[in-house]
Amino acid sequence: MVEKKVTITHSKDHEFELATMIVQRASQFGSLISIVMQEKKVNAKSIMGTTSLGLMEDDEVTVIAEGEDEEAAVECLANLLHR
Repeated sequence: MVEKKVTITHSKDHEFELATMIVQRASQFGSLISIVMQEKKVNAKSIMGTTSLGLMEDDEVTVIAEGEDEEAAVECLANLLHR
């Protein structure tokens, strides 16, 4: 299992756009990928779960992945969120 804390600096006009981008990127990996914000943990491949976080610029999240490509998955999502 790999995890990384990230402060979101990628701003989009709508939180739904960022959630969509997260799901698209996460779906490219075989690992189980989660995003944790405060005490809420969601599947990064789920648009409903990711949207429910209401991710905004300056929010701090933890990206967690477990599986054969976990390191690449965490780095990919961390890079997406923190540009």
